[in-house]
Amino acid sequence: MPQFTRRRFLVGSSVLGALGLAGGSVISWDELHRKAATSPLATGAGILVLVTMYGGNDGINTVIPYADNAYHDARPELSYQPQDVLHLDGQLGLNPAMKGFAELWNKQNLAIIRGVGYPHPDHSHFRSMDIWQTASPDSPVATGWIGRWLDATGDDPVRAVNIGPVLPQLVLGEKHTAAALDPTTTPLTPELSTALAGLAATDPHDSPAQAQVCAGYHAEQTVTQTFSWLGTKPAAPGTNPLAAQLELVGRCVKAGVPTQVYSVSMGGFDTHADERRTQQQLLGRFDQAVSAFLTDMSGHPRGRDVVVLAYSEFGRRVRANASQGTDHGTAGPVFVAGAPVKGGWYGDEPSLTDLDNGDLKTTVDFRDIYSELLHRVIATDPGPAVGVARHELGVIT
Repeated sequence: MPQFTRRRFLVGSSVLGALGLAGGSVISWDELHRKAATSPLATGAGILVLVTMYGGNDGINTVIPYADNAYHDARPELSYQPQDVLHLDGQLGLNPAMKGFAELWNKQNLAIIRGVGYPHPDHSHFRSMDIWQTASPDSPVATGWIGRWLDATGDDPVRAVNIGPVLPQLVLGEKHTAAALDPTTTPLTPELSTALAGLAATDPHDSPAQAQVCAGYHAEQTVTQTFSWLGTKPAAPGTNPLAAQLELVGRCVKAGVPTQVYSVSMGGFDTHADERRTQQQLLGRFDQAVSAFLTDMSGHPRGRDVVVLAYSEFGRRVRANASQGTDHGTAGPVFVAGAPVKGGWYGDEPSLTDLDNGDLKTTVDFRDIYSELLHRVIATDPGPAVGVARHELGVIT
């Protein structure tokens, strides 16, 4: 095996290259119990789980205005008949695949925020998701809203964790990022771990760039020691990927890991054709994963402090296209669920006839939701992350 010197490693290191930022950490699986035992999350501390639904989920066929004739007129073959919908009241209901969410609604642990979007909406997947993840509709910025919270509140590399090897923009800050917990990572051999030991030690002769790499390696060691006890095991064929991600989150929460924000995701919601079958399958997986996770959390003392936010970069247009799908739209529903949630409707239901060039008009700014979650769940000042003077909706009890 080649011999490593600290300076040779630091000069040529690409440890952080995959993340693009100094201070980023890829989580492996050594000694999580030690971190949870020595600095567990304080009892009663809120935990926020962010679920990103990539592709632009069709909110109109998710929270369905089954009693509105305009819905059936705009989608004569794509619409759901009233008898097929999971009724929430006399006007609206859930997609038939979302039985678990219907139960959460009945338990008053599900808030549905209607008409969520931002001013001057963009139909591009990339730009719209960038806006949602940076909370900056007016101009592009490099940092995400969770990343700015990390920058403002300290340097512990496990305060926020993304499940998966690629960090979404929402968790990137100028100085700090979330840790990336990749369940497919192969642990380092004892030989390599020994060879790399000590590389995180400071050296007064380091250049600023070398010191940044050193700091990043030190953060990686901290994360490694925090999460190792979970162990890794490949997902069985046919496993619901979102359920597998949330299962890892649940294990971390129960262990008392000092993480307050987790990020998970699923894709496939860009339903330009054959939407009804495709979306219903996706919503079924989404519903099964999230509702099972929250049921599991409800039985654990720490889990009862968990709140889930589920969102997509935009909704779809009101009228179906010629391929029995829908094209990129604007506003859509956002779900907030968990024991601390005051269930019910929030935000005005957008009109299906008073449209903006075929699109729904936004009735709730998504930054208001972020602000309340930071304030009420994370117990932090939301200003550095999403700005001041936001309007809370009263979703969190």
